[in-house]
Amino acid sequence: MDIFAELNPAQKQAVEAIKGPVLILAGPGSGKTRVITQRIAYLVRVVGISPRRILAVTFTNKAAKEMGERLEKLVPGSVKELTVGTFHAICAKILRIDGKAIGIEPEFVIYDGDDQMAVIKKCMQELNLDPKQHAPQAIAAAISNSKSKTISAADYTRRSRSYFEEVVGRVYERYELLLNQSKALDFDDLLMKTVLLFRKHPEVLAKYQERYIHVMVDEFQDTNMVQYELVKQIGEKYRNICVVGDPDQSIYSWRSADLRNILSFEHDYPDAKVILLEQNYRSTKMILETASNVISVNQKRKAKKLWTENAAGERIVLVEAYTEQEEAQFVVREIETQAAKGKFKPGDFAVMYRTNAQSRVLEEAFIRYGVPYRLVAGTRFYERREVKDVIAYFRLIQNPQDSVSLQRIINVPGRGIGSTTVAKLSGWASSLGASVYDAMRLLVDLKQKKEETPFDGRAGDALARFSQMAADFVDKSQNTNLVELFDFVVESSGYKTFTLNDPDGAERWENILELRTAAAQYKDLTPRESLAAFLESVALVSDVDGYDATMDRVTLITLHQAKGLEFPVVFIVGVEEKLLPHMRSIDDPDQLEEERRLFYVGITRAKMRLYLLHAFRRSFQGQSTVNPPSRFLEDIPKHLVTTPGWQKEETKVSDAVFAWNRVKVENGEGEKEASTAATAGIPTIDLKAGDRVRHSSFGEGVVVSNKKVKADNEITVAFSGQGIKKLLLSLARLEKI
Repeated sequence: MDIFAELNPAQKQAVEAIKGPVLILAGPGSGKTRVITQRIAYLVRVVGISPRRILAVTFTNKAAKEMGERLEKLVPGSVKELTVGTFHAICAKILRIDGKAIGIEPEFVIYDGDDQMAVIKKCMQELNLDPKQHAPQAIAAAISNSKSKTISAADYTRRSRSYFEEVVGRVYERYELLLNQSKALDFDDLLMKTVLLFRKHPEVLAKYQERYIHVMVDEFQDTNMVQYELVKQIGEKYRNICVVGDPDQSIYSWRSADLRNILSFEHDYPDAKVILLEQNYRSTKMILETASNVISVNQKRKAKKLWTENAAGERIVLVEAYTEQEEAQFVVREIETQAAKGKFKPGDFAVMYRTNAQSRVLEEAFIRYGVPYRLVAGTRFYERREVKDVIAYFRLIQNPQDSVSLQRIINVPGRGIGSTTVAKLSGWASSLGASVYDAMRLLVDLKQKKEETPFDGRAGDALARFSQMAADFVDKSQNTNLVELFDFVVESSGYKTFTLNDPDGAERWENILELRTAAAQYKDLTPRESLAAFLESVALVSDVDGYDATMDRVTLITLHQAKGLEFPVVFIVGVEEKLLPHMRSIDDPDQLEEERRLFYVGITRAKMRLYLLHAFRRSFQGQSTVNPPSRFLEDIPKHLVTTPGWQKEETKVSDAVFAWNRVKVENGEGEKEASTAATAGIPTIDLKAGDRVRHSSFGEGVVVSNKKVKADNEITVAFSGQGIKKLLLSLARLEKI
């Protein structure tokens, strides 16, 4: 097999550059995985380096597996001798062999995030720290961040400058003691302890420095401080360090990834050879030129000139929808239209978005119209923990006998009702032949009468308080509209404070507000009817597990999760100010550049077609907002973009950034002067209240109302056994019967 047969000149240069430090700046779709594997094959087959003297580091087990499979074809039988894996896997192996030098026994266990949180909560309990005042998640995040910088518990305590840091220091010290007692390491320890091992025992480091003549690191732009130090430590003797990455795709600063690692590599290694992989094998010329113009605005980057021999392709489609529902409906209809032409199958399409909360409306649209989808590397909206927790409160309000929902939230947020108490309560309820809720109500009555109960002291008081709170919620639901009830429950239960105290609280709170938006659709019904309709709709949307896992499906994915993937057709939705770029990033130049890199990553996932969508009006974080299109769109040249529907085909981008100037805002309310592609081609079916109709998914129903919405009509239908649905006439495919 000719190692160089399928390599372009730059790739060939990267494969042959085996002496000294090398920085390979690999643009998206430039074949960097091929270069890394071919480089290893070249070292083994041509240069004669023993496979066991080569270390190749990846960032995911999936990438390591793929690399191993490719290498097995290139250098059969050598893969077992190579060291190929993630930073964490390689460090775990080193510590099992040599960790005893710093007191780590070979049989140590590795604690995951849940284990870590359990230990931290135990530490706080032993230190008499109230989790309501000091969020365990925030403390865990502070400890993790410290370990990513190799800051020990003792060092952290010495550096403490605030009360919170003093609390973290106390927990950190106790946490380390309990880990040691359990012979356990967390994920951050695997990296930090290896660096400390090498610092304290040069003879151990020397062994690995001697073994690994060549060190290669993929996705170098995603390394943090401790990972960079590991690379420098192991590669110090031979200095044959080859790092591969792209500063333009650095999007993980929130995971402690440090862009400076790749930008300063040439400073740390002045003799480094820099090789640019600029030929793109993935995208059309139109898509690639769009991406290049968007990213060129950033300052903190290494300039590259991406090019491709692929076809020019079709122009980027820019769509302005009126709402996020219309945005989702356009995506579904366009996928169905393109798939019907036979050129693409459902699995060729990907829909990408900035925040997890945006998936709700998309999922509802795909389920409503029967288009199979999959949510990649994430949790479906209605299966997310915070969403399920809030829904459990409302299910308990609707049906207090629902013991599953009750036990889910009885101690969420923490109320001093531990698992032992819950188990005891459940057992007592069973002995009485009553539900858990009824048993709690009995407990309240007995306590008020000062009679003996199975629960004394704090546990009994905590159960009584929860029981009263649940009863208050039930009473409130009788005469309060659903949105007001929603706000009352999340506030009074303490769930809002509990969520916002989480390190990921901002995004989790966005999901809760998105659920509030869903609930607001039913606020015009009577209080109890709205609650029942809301919960019924939730059950329908979350019931997606019946799809065959082998089916060809559209991919729904966040922009962060999409990195490393590619699709023939990509839709990026929500390309608006305060969403992309995100509102938390607008006032921070560094974060704004990362948002632009994130958009760039999304664009470069597309191979043949790219759609960019934004909505004129969006229910964002529980509020209806009118945001202008993203500033990033202004950097796309006119000749690359077309807008369908009411704009002429030859009209391009910067005509006031896609018709934003065609919007007039009156009395604080925006009105769009024209329809969009999503509302073109409306059927002429005449429907009025009382008419009977048939829908392909919901069956037969009765029209409740027909309301004009721009150039479309919103039809409200009461379906037998399916509840009340609001549908756009242009997309619903209703049949009058």
